[in-house]
Amino acid sequence: MPRGPNVLVLMTDEHRADVTGFGGDEVVRTPHLDALAEQAVVFDNAYTPSPICVPARQCLAAGMHPRRLGVEVMGQDLPPGAMTFARRFSQYGYMTAACGKLHHMGPDQMQGWRRRFGADLDVHTPYVAGRVPEAFAHFTEQGSYKWPMVTELRRAGLGHNPWADDDEYAVVGAENFIRRFFVDPFYNRATPHTPLLLMVSLNEPHYPFATDRRDLFEHYLPRVQVRRGEVFDHPFLGGSFVARPGEEITEREARNAVAAYYAMVTSADERLGRVLAALQRAGQDLDDWIVVFTSDHGEMLGEHGVWEKQKFFEGSARVPLFVRWPRRFSPARRSENVSLVDLFATLCELTGVPPPDELDSRSLVPLLHGRSGDWQDEAISQFGGTNLMIKRGGLKYSWYAEDSSEVLFDLAADPGESRNLVAEPRYAADLAAVRVRRGELGF
Repeated sequence: MPRGPNVLVLMTDEHRADVTGFGGDEVVRTPHLDALAEQAVVFDNAYTPSPICVPARQCLAAGMHPRRLGVEVMGQDLPPGAMTFARRFSQYGYMTAACGKLHHMGPDQMQGWRRRFGADLDVHTPYVAGRVPEAFAHFTEQGSYKWPMVTELRRAGLGHNPWADDDEYAVVGAENFIRRFFVDPFYNRATPHTPLLLMVSLNEPHYPFATDRRDLFEHYLPRVQVRRGEVFDHPFLGGSFVARPGEEITEREARNAVAAYYAMVTSADERLGRVLAALQRAGQDLDDWIVVFTSDHGEMLGEHGVWEKQKFFEGSARVPLFVRWPRRFSPARRSENVSLVDLFATLCELTGVPPPDELDSRSLVPLLHGRSGDWQDEAISQFGGTNLMIKRGGLKYSWYAEDSSEVLFDLAADPGESRNLVAEPRYAADLAAVRVRRGELGF
């Protein structure tokens, strides 16, 4: 088969779709991502398959939704040898290299990648084959890097974020790999004619809401706005991670958190810019590459009083996504509902790698060409094995199994997601249709 194009997947963590320049934010500085997006197809309604790190990332890797994949909660992982897009590309002759966060929790830490670089290999391997419970009972393992939400916000602002260390490690690994793969000035064993799938996956702007970039923090502090909205009257949507300015936290603490988050976004943009610069130094023309940028899920940033993720609100469930390949696709913005799950089939079609069977993934190539055709305008997201979101057109439906509750938003009429329309007669037909779909999905 002919040589396929090189692919670069850039990824951040917990990155709101609207906190980028190309996403419409007039305060944040993301010049490198914005420059890529200018020549890309931007998907304005892209959604995570799960608004929490591990299931989202493994569903992206395997092109399947959480329930079918069997990865629905934190701590679960793909079985060893699972068919990921990295494994598929490796099978078809690609060098596959991942730099940074993949968030695997099980024994197979490569999951199809031929090369891996980054501190993620050190901090996300709780699996121990043959673990002896009696021995582990004598000491305490290091717990999660997490305080209660109010404490997180009271500590927000200037301070060293440990994830920044990991991201620096990943980017240095990417820079070194690029130099050796394309140039190799010492041993002269460069392999630029081998097709490459390179992924650079950063932790920032994931909490803690802290940055040691004083210049960026001081720039954003007087400019950012704390997001508002009443706490939603629902046991889950208005439950965990609520901390309201003027009540649980002060206005200044909330502003510190938002300013630190924006600073982390810019810091991540700068690091991704270094990867682009390394490719250009190595003689690569990015117009020849397929470049994808996305994130695993969003961040509420205090909207509806909620911080972090886990919710099906837009701030948490919607993600930034663009695909850039100017040799083939003209710049455009697409409004159809799409999913991170769809990237597997998309990359296969763009590169000529045959996709495996049984994927939930749908190729975005028709949309990249500007053709809606028979596209099923739907995105699905799940959380914790009990909560389900179905987005169709501008309607967003969610189901919560623990109390059998339903929520329906019409984003065209209510972009702030403040009114539950389940009881509105004019939505009865739409509600009946998504309930049928819910049953098909096993909820």
